[in-house]
Amino acid sequence: MTRRLLEVCVEDARGIAAAVAGGADRIELCAALDVGGLTPPASLVRAAAQAPLSVHLLARPRAGGFVHDAAERALVADDIRTAAEAGLAGVVIGASLPDHRLDTGTLAGWIALARDLGLARGHALSLTLHRAFDLAPDLPAALETAITLGFDRILTSGGQPRAIDALPMLATLVERAANRIVILAGSGVSATTLPAILGTGVTEVHASCRVPIDEDDPALARFGFSPPVAKQTDVAAVAALTAMLRAGET
Repeated sequence: MTRRLLEVCVEDARGIAAAVAGGADRIELCAALDVGGLTPPASLVRAAAQAPLSVHLLARPRAGGFVHDAAERALVADDIRTAAEAGLAGVVIGASLPDHRLDTGTLAGWIALARDLGLARGHALSLTLHRAFDLAPDLPAALETAITLGFDRILTSGGQPRAIDALPMLATLVERAANRIVILAGSGVSATTLPAILGTGVTEVHASCRVPIDEDDPALARFGFSPPVAKQTDVAAVAALTAMLRAGET
């Protein structure tokens, strides 16, 4: 049987609870999903560690691009330590050179640290390359680089802002991966787009499953304490994707 997995990216305790209740297979733990996700606070990491499913921590120290200086590289290294010490299942990392090729030196250093921490605790950290991959000028070449570095999976929308707009490239990546690395399709994954995305051959998908909500207090948005359109992880949206994935397993 081909097992299909749903990873839900969440940014707060309510999101963790919704992902669990909806039947998700894995959580990507983040903050600030409106800018693509940043490293979550340590308090949320500790809370997520109690969840009854795998949790991968996103280690991204700021919004914007993925060219990191020494101070930021140290922050990501500390985030990897935090994930290991909390007992999380994995980390999600990425780094680029100014021309958007993968920064193999930086990534190799973080991966070596993750491997060492995994050996120390007797359980390897799973390694996901995040969507810095999508900025690379040659995705098939970047795929081979990720495999050589030792990543377990690549989170990708096929080089386009939304996965549904990159179906041929996603299919190419799945074919070239040849079971050496997992292609985790993300960005714009919903009940509407899921069937076509699965048609590329991917077996893992990544979604926020967030829906707009009405703020009880309009002053929050007016003062900038809440985004203009507030969203939260929706149990029903998680459950719908989970049911579709299970129905398509063979």
